[in-house]
Amino acid sequence: MTFKALALDLDGTLLTATESVSERNLRALAAARAAGLQIILASARWYQLAERVARQVEAAAPVVACSGAQVRRLDSGVDLLDVRLPDAFTRALYAICDEERCIGTVVLDEHVVTKMVPAPPANLAPVEMRFATSLAAEAEGRPRIALIQGTDVVARLRAELEPAWGEQVHFITSISSHGKPILTLTAMGAHKGKALAVACKDLGIGVEDVVAFGDSGNDLEMFKVAGASVAMGQGDEDVKAAATFVSARCDEDGVAVGIERLLELGSL
Repeated sequence: MTFKALALDLDGTLLTATESVSERNLRALAAARAAGLQIILASARWYQLAERVARQVEAAAPVVACSGAQVRRLDSGVDLLDVRLPDAFTRALYAICDEERCIGTVVLDEHVVTKMVPAPPANLAPVEMRFATSLAAEAEGRPRIALIQGTDVVARLRAELEPAWGEQVHFITSISSHGKPILTLTAMGAHKGKALAVACKDLGIGVEDVVAFGDSGNDLEMFKVAGASVAMGQGDEDVKAAATFVSARCDEDGVAVGIERLLELGSL
């Protein structure tokens, strides 16, 4: 087997609907590490959420977060990549989100601000998260990523901001587990393909030495540069079409199925 690492998306890929890693996936990851494969996490989640899973699965030091807008080392906390949304775009985004009923989450320096009314109890939120009634008033600085939930606000943002900002900002809409649209916004220079290359350089390997696992549109750039790719069975059709191998669904241990095949055959 010529591969040296696995790059794993989290939501819809490694994680179950309860945001946990199944026992079969954990065993498969342990077998991959024993075979000499490094584990690189590559998630749309912000760093602190990805970090918790990374430590659980004994991932390699560079962690890809914020859909490729950030690469941070677990051991030192140093950012190897940190790409932010444009300032003028951010102001326009906040203004629309504040006018609309929505859930809007923005990832800033070391904290995350979510506009949600009413806010849930503070003890149910990650320690790095703050709740706000206004992003414009309470989310200072340029975010790495914005995640906006709500049918009306997503439609408005795409209609009003995408024509002017589509060449500078990624607008990616996906559907949540509750069937609601989520708009993911990152700067055009931020994507998982570029971030994976940064992580691989830090590890001293080539992107062609990596097998990438994912399920949605923000994984496609990673699929393009990796040596091979595995799509989850419930994944987007364009992601499955781009993959080397289409595995089982994420809730049927699709990551483990792909790893077991790779370890048995030496390829996909």
